[in-house]
Amino acid sequence: MELIDVAIIGGGPAGLTAASTLVRQLHTAVVFDSKTYRNAAATHMHMVPTWDHQNPKEFRTEAKHDVESHYSSIRFVDVVVTKVEKKNDSHFEVHDSDGKVWGFRKVILAVGCSDTYPDIEGYEQLWAKRIFHCLFCHGYEDRGSRSSGVLAVPPISMPALAIHMAENAAQLSDEVTIYTHGNEELTGQLKPLVKSTFKVENRPIKRLLGVEGGARVKVEFTDGTCKEEKFLVHNPQTTVQGPFVAQLGITTTPMGDISADAPMHQTSVRGVFAAGDCITPYKVIPGAISSGCNAAVAASTQLLAEKYGQEPMF
Repeated sequence: MELIDVAIIGGGPAGLTAASTLVRQLHTAVVFDSKTYRNAAATHMHMVPTWDHQNPKEFRTEAKHDVESHYSSIRFVDVVVTKVEKKNDSHFEVHDSDGKVWGFRKVILAVGCSDTYPDIEGYEQLWAKRIFHCLFCHGYEDRGSRSSGVLAVPPISMPALAIHMAENAAQLSDEVTIYTHGNEELTGQLKPLVKSTFKVENRPIKRLLGVEGGARVKVEFTDGTCKEEKFLVHNPQTTVQGPFVAQLGITTTPMGDISADAPMHQTSVRGVFAAGDCITPYKVIPGAISSGCNAAVAASTQLLAEKYGQEPMF
């Protein structure tokens, strides 16, 4: 079986950056793109120089075009990877959904994550529209709002996290309500901590509704009363995309992300690296770009040591 240098599983910012890095050292690689992206519902991206407030879909298209138009050792394949099998530290078999088996020397998992939304009616429909996971990525455009809210439900049903998100929201709105959704214990923990800017609302939420053409969100309680907010903040539970953690026996963090420490981002399985949203709770495009570059450099370092018969640096 012919061995290609690197399998890059994932065609988002991390995977695209890994490809554009590896090619600079003449490595061969295949980018497997399932076309599934966590920010698919987002219409704007931020914090990336020259790409501020532009569509992330256009960013992906242009990044791929840059690689394809300047280099020849990277292939892009729009297919789902179903299995990764390690033969040894320099030989991995990758199975795709078309039934093809590929051979690689190293693997970079840039698979991203999937979200599990809380069991609140209307949440999924408002996700990334009026419910924001990050107020560096979203929210600036709503600055000066009268009020906003924090959904302090799992996995952020902890006082420190709820207060942190309320502080971020308070930068953009005059008042912030922390919704504990009937959690009496959390409500009791929060009340001594909140200041005049923050309020705590403990009533259970029945549903969330978009109002004013989607420009605001209505929080409807089980008692029939309602409160409107310009936006809500919440981080849903995330899961690493794909079956690869279990297949390869990769160690994960307590929060469920792949454990792949900077700067090399090698996982607990030698020869397998990871980058992007799947390795950190801070799931933002600039972080994905950074870790994608670092993982590619680390994979290259191992490849070159093996090629030239040197002791590996790590």
